Amino acid sequence: MHKPQTKPKAKNMKGTLLRVLGYANKEKTLLSWVLFMVFSLIGPYLLGVAVDDVIAGTNKERFLILLFGVIIVFLLQSGALFFQNYWMIGIAQEIVFRMRNQLFKKLHMLPISFFQKRQHGELMSRLTNDMENVSRTLNSAIIQVVTSTLTIVGTVAMMLWLSPLLTVLTLTIVPVMFVGLKWITNRTGKFFKEQQKTLGDMNGFIEETLSGQKIVKMYSQERKVIGQFAEKNEALKASNYWAQTYSGFIPKLMNMLNNISFAIIVGIGGILAIKGSVSIGIIVTFTTYSRQFTRPLNDLANQFNMILSAVAGAERVFQIVDEKEEQDDEGKANPIEHLRGEIVFDQVGFSYDEGLATLRNVSFQARAGETVALVGPTGAGKTTVISLLARFYDSDQGTIWIDGRDSKEITRDSLRKQIGFVLQDSILFESSVRENIRFGRLDATDEEVLQAAKEANAHDFITKLPNGYDTVLNGEGAGISHGQRQLLSIARALLADPALLILDEATSSIDTITEMKIIEALERLMKGRTTFVIAHRLNTIQNADLIVVLKDGQVIEKGSNKELLKENGFYADLVRTQQQKAIM
Repeated sequence: MHKPQTKPKAKNMKGTLLRVLGYANKEKTLLSWVLFMVFSLIGPYLLGVAVDDVIAGTNKERFLILLFGVIIVFLLQSGALFFQNYWMIGIAQEIVFRMRNQLFKKLHMLPISFFQKRQHGELMSRLTNDMENVSRTLNSAIIQVVTSTLTIVGTVAMMLWLSPLLTVLTLTIVPVMFVGLKWITNRTGKFFKEQQKTLGDMNGFIEETLSGQKIVKMYSQERKVIGQFAEKNEALKASNYWAQTYSGFIPKLMNMLNNISFAIIVGIGGILAIKGSVSIGIIVTFTTYSRQFTRPLNDLANQFNMILSAVAGAERVFQIVDEKEEQDDEGKANPIEHLRGEIVFDQVGFSYDEGLATLRNVSFQARAGETVALVGPTGAGKTTVISLLARFYDSDQGTIWIDGRDSKEITRDSLRKQIGFVLQDSILFESSVRENIRFGRLDATDEEVLQAAKEANAHDFITKLPNGYDTVLNGEGAGISHGQRQLLSIARALLADPALLILDEATSSIDTITEMKIIEALERLMKGRTTFVIAHRLNTIQNADLIVVLKDGQVIEKGSNKELLKENGFYADLVRTQQQKAIM
């Protein structure tokens, strides 16, 4: 088994663990932990006193009282453990609930650029696998961390009070324990972190290949993706193997040290008892305390691999939580109530990566109610123009004027509420048809939803679904055609009643009859609204008021269809090329 290439171990294991515990309701757990510690310390002491009484031949009544006291103490200890476990399960779930809520909320506060650089499956892995990892550990292991710490501190204090010499001899195993644990944890931490990383990579790959299954089969690439999966699976197997191998040394080490500690107490304690330095009862108490001292270490050792894995998972969660959120609106930014739709790009420049300009000196003007078509080859900057208009990004140079105001002085939320999107790939959610349309405006009535569907030419096909408007869609609209999904997207946009509309080739890959319905619905949607169209098929934008031709991030031509054809430039060449392909 080859060792996998590994990343550095968890950067701050202690800090991450304390951060997770910071979500806990400390008041509820404190009483339980204190009760557990008190009862676990009193029991062995009373037992030692009882043994000394028997040897000393004191009265039976005192012995019976002590014995009864021992029984009561251990019963109370068991009760404290029961309530401790009961509380901890609830608290553990509350911690995970808060962490998961915080993570999901954070994901919706992050800029679009964050998601463009990461696989969706890898992000899902952090929400599911990593959070479940933390949940399992909190339920079974974290309680032992806290109670064991309190127990160890209390036990050492009692041992020092009874016999400093025996305590020092018992604690001689501690340096050996720390050296052994350090050697092991230096190796296990990085493997558990690698395990979570490779698991996230695998989930991302699975999500990617399943969503692209049609492409895989179209190009007969099943063998390729199966081979890639096997490589990722091998990496996960290797990281799991080494993580479990090294962490498996811990229980063996602790058992060995436990036996050594017991032997020291019995051997040295027996000699001291013969000399009269300590009583037999103290030796009995010490043997119990020594087990009480090493048992928590044993418990921690047995759970250590789970704790390491959970810390690695929690670190991955906190990496997202600590990501920089979408930039706040500038202090002078104010909401815009009613957008007229007058848009001016004035010498706008933008770069996704420093030094690589995506847009350079882009300038054009759209009057309220006009239709502007963005044309150009792939990578020309068409989508970037739309992203800047919606403030998914802010320009690096120049100004975007909206109704005479700098877009940076308009709050993102109020701006986006007045923009409607109909994209090439319609996004639907696992919900009813009615709720998917209502997503455009959550306070819309059923009558308004119905009217929007009718205006979008979607009503007829909706009524033919098994449960009409209450039919639940799944898998991003699985079960209905691409054209029908587009009609639902148009209905959603109509319901939102935006002042500004963005269309990204909404009629692509649609049959002729459905295309006619979509075009008719889009004409209703575009009426009276400023519309930006990202055009791939140039015959669909002949009536646009303004056509902006982009190439290499610059505006090289702009004007109406008639004006650009007359110029006989780049746009005219594109039109002729598409016409020739259509004839062929």
